[in-house]
Amino acid sequence: MVLRAFDVMGTKANIVLVAGTERIADLIEESARQLDELWSRFRSTSDISRINNAEGATVTVDPLTSKLVIEMIAARTLTKGEYDPTILPRLLAEGYVASRRDPKLVTVLPASATWPVDPSGTVVTENTVTLTKGVTLDPGGIGKGVAADVLCALAISSGALGALIEIGGDLRIMGTPPSGKVWRIGIEDPWDDTKTLESVALIDGAVATSSTLKRAWEQNGKTVNHLISSQTGVSMNSDIVSVSVIANTAGIAEVLTKSGFTRPDYLDWVPALGAAALIIKNDG
Repeated sequence: MVLRAFDVMGTKANIVLVAGTERIADLIEESARQLDELWSRFRSTSDISRINNAEGATVTVDPLTSKLVIEMIAARTLTKGEYDPTILPRLLAEGYVASRRDPKLVTVLPASATWPVDPSGTVVTENTVTLTKGVTLDPGGIGKGVAADVLCALAISSGALGALIEIGGDLRIMGTPPSGKVWRIGIEDPWDDTKTLESVALIDGAVATSSTLKRAWEQNGKTVNHLISSQTGVSMNSDIVSVSVIANTAGIAEVLTKSGFTRPDYLDWVPALGAAALIIKNDG
């Protein structure tokens, strides 16, 4: 079994390979860094930044960027707007402009960027993306989930019998587990990352967790966080501190976590989309 941990996408990543090699782990780590270069909103040369600043022009991108944009638009449709990939102008308004890991890297959007806005006019081919003027995309959480999906498939196609890829709380597993018949995934205590509150047993699939405690800061005298409500356009504020979702892919699992902070019927709504969820409130 090969284990690897490294920093990427502004967070921590972990790899577990069953019957894998260090060469495969090297490939996964290198590929994760390449996805970061393509999808970071903090890098002016990334595909995402070039798309966001194109003012309606068609941009040539990596095929994996086309895949990401397709998944973002599809997720908005699946959730009927509960997940909104165009929320970036509001995230910047809440103060999340610079990278938390490297403050020299900042997000720059054109003056036309707005919210709310309808992204249904987005046109994607295998290697081009065209956004309607005014639409900007935030890969944020879904980028980490889709990256975990892509990298897990890469590990298996490269020869590993089983793989677990986790990026910033978004986790995907495929193939043979390290022991027994299932992968056992711990759900982290949001107040103490050395402890787990629950355990999930999976054969194949994904788990994603979002928390209001992970990236929070002071803005205009109040505490805000990186989770922006698609209903109000402001930072999530409720008695819920953490939402975890089990789904077929890490991209979908990540998307579905967000509504758990605002939707009253959430625990009924998520199963209707083929997933399962766990909510942790501030009283534990």
